[in-house]
Amino acid sequence: MTEQERLVPGRLGVADVLRVWAAGLRARPTRVVLSALGIAIGIATMIAVIGISSSSREQLLRQLDKLGTNLLTVTPGRTMFGADAKLPTGAPAMVRRIRPVRTAAATGAVEASVRRNDRISESVTGGIAVQAASTGLLTTLEGAVAKGTWLNDATAAQPAVVLGSAAAERLGLARTGVQVWMGGRWFTVVGILGPMPLAPEIERSALVGFPAARELLGFDGYPTSIYERSSDATVEEVRAALPRTVNPENPDEVTVSRPSDALAAKAAAAGAFTNLLLGLGAVALLVGGVGVANTMVISVLERRREIGLRRSLGATRGQVRVQFLAESLLLSALGGVAGAVLGALATTGYAVSRGWPAVVPPWALGGAVVATLVIGTVAGIYPAVRAARLSPTVALTAT
Repeated sequence: MTEQERLVPGRLGVADVLRVWAAGLRARPTRVVLSALGIAIGIATMIAVIGISSSSREQLLRQLDKLGTNLLTVTPGRTMFGADAKLPTGAPAMVRRIRPVRTAAATGAVEASVRRNDRISESVTGGIAVQAASTGLLTTLEGAVAKGTWLNDATAAQPAVVLGSAAAERLGLARTGVQVWMGGRWFTVVGILGPMPLAPEIERSALVGFPAARELLGFDGYPTSIYERSSDATVEEVRAALPRTVNPENPDEVTVSRPSDALAAKAAAAGAFTNLLLGLGAVALLVGGVGVANTMVISVLERRREIGLRRSLGATRGQVRVQFLAESLLLSALGGVAGAVLGALATTGYAVSRGWPAVVPPWALGGAVVATLVIGTVAGIYPAVRAARLSPTVALTAT
């Protein structure tokens, strides 16, 4: 046989491969959709988990940027004998003397309860604390009054109270001018505060002025929390100076904390359960891959006549392998694209409902593509090899 007479197998071009892919999948649309659905659920779960976690973290970081990280809180610790320590009554004024400190204010715990009226039992507190507050507290915390006004020099000495947002909600109050029962007498609600993420204890408190707390509620005058703000550059310097400034004799009995650290830690822990949920998504993806492999194996069994006919017309084993491997990849890709869209939509919907920025990391989408290709390749290898091994004569005589 001459060189010219030698048989040369036909080439399977890209257009031919695409045409064969589409024909193989169009013949069984219901099975294709169900098989791709497993891949889609796995990909959607993984992208949604990553996206929601990233959106939550971004919201917390934006909140930190807005609230600032220059707020420090001073609270009493414990004495060397394990008893509760006390901050000196002059501690707030001493804190203000620290040069980098811009503003400082204090609150003090009051042994009283706040109730909607005098007929409610004293044991029903609703988790609301009564605290004395200095008039500069709102400025120091950079908070806002949602309704009414904040305490001033006049109302701080009168039976007037400002409720934190959570306290007002628990008391069922949405307006000012009403009265609540505190310490055996009526106090008028003059203000309701907005949310304070850096001071959640204030959100759960009923706040009165220091003079009114001493004269009307038996307050002992000892502050239990001091809040101060300084410039960002001097926060650590001030933090180191606060214990000896607040209590020079016993600085070890003073605790200094940075409320923004809690938000930062929350942002860092926003993905604490991400790995677990990603594992569940990976299981769903694995199940989807098994479904694709099962679909392709059944497809090989059902299409033996087609395989035998193609082989008898000159198709090589390699071309048959490419055909079925390509179909597996396309089936996985359809599921992957659908899953990526569903995951992004789920992330956006959840983030918008919570008022968060919607964040879907590009690497998550890239990882979804890679995972889809890997699943498609692994799921298609065995069916493709099995199809290529079929003898043309056996395939054509199959029933």
